[in-house]
Amino acid sequence: MKHINKKLNLGIVGCGRISSKHIGAIYSSSLKNKINIKAICDKKIAKAKIISKKYKINFYENMIKMAQEEDLDMISILTESGNHSKHFLELTKHVKYFVIEKPLSLKSKDALKIYNTAKKNGNKVFVVKQNRFNPSIKKLKEAINQGRFGKIFLGTARVRWSRDEKYYNLAKWRGKHDLDGGVIGNQASHHVDMLIWLIGEIKSVSALGKRALAKIESFDTVIANLKFKSGALGVLEATTATRPKDLEGSISILGSKGSVQIGGFSMNLVDTWQFSKMIKSDESIFKHSTMPKSVYGFGHLGFYESVLNSLNTKKVLHPQNAIHTVKVIEAINKSAILGGKTIYL
Repeated sequence: MKHINKKLNLGIVGCGRISSKHIGAIYSSSLKNKINIKAICDKKIAKAKIISKKYKINFYENMIKMAQEEDLDMISILTESGNHSKHFLELTKHVKYFVIEKPLSLKSKDALKIYNTAKKNGNKVFVVKQNRFNPSIKKLKEAINQGRFGKIFLGTARVRWSRDEKYYNLAKWRGKHDLDGGVIGNQASHHVDMLIWLIGEIKSVSALGKRALAKIESFDTVIANLKFKSGALGVLEATTATRPKDLEGSISILGSKGSVQIGGFSMNLVDTWQFSKMIKSDESIFKHSTMPKSVYGFGHLGFYESVLNSLNTKKVLHPQNAIHTVKVIEAINKSAILGGKTIYL
């Protein structure tokens, strides 16, 4: 692959809450010398103007016009989850590289459209999975790769966050089945991805859901039982109805030789780290905890660094590693709607 030795010109589509994490990660680090945010776009032009004024970058209301008029190498699609596929397909021939916020899409058929189109047009697509870059999660993944857990038999994740009516009323798409995906498609997609990344692909799911507090179309509370292809079991508990504020975003891995729990708001704190055979590095494991002020964490910086590294090596991330996550999200929501029916993937 051709080495990227110049600043990468980036355009951003979508000026919602998450855009500040992307822009902040780039401007507050050495990435500002490697990535040049040339323009930002939102159909609500007032949003784009605010960011444009703050960072002195061009703004657009039409993303196609932005792609045609700006000399862009990459576009970050930060729009509603249900529109990721639509927006990618409209932009695919204008730019080679794409960043797409999680999840890749809400429907597996749309995820496959992205994958097949990217393969056909020679696009490189990177899906935002920022929590994989948490120092505590990186150490957990390392321990799994070293075989320190023995046989993993259980993985659990808990998303106990607070999203009130004010949050859902900020945008019409929030809480909608086809655009938001509810607590599983939106908030807990990070944790679905993490369980898959750490344990492996999922074979079947069964779930129950309800609208505990929010007056929305999709579920704000879901519990799901998971069965992995490895034979391990999993439990996912996700809610945005925690009151009065966020409680946790955590994950636990249990094996025949060890148990680890990573807690905090965004899988960032080492709560428990114990193995049948402890090693020297375990003595300093708690220093890998971080304390972000919000559930978004610090991982977007690490994510963009990995994108640049991938573009400069033969190792390139493709969207197919995110398709299974979409299938699982789709299956959990389907099972919850059907009252707990087991869905096989």
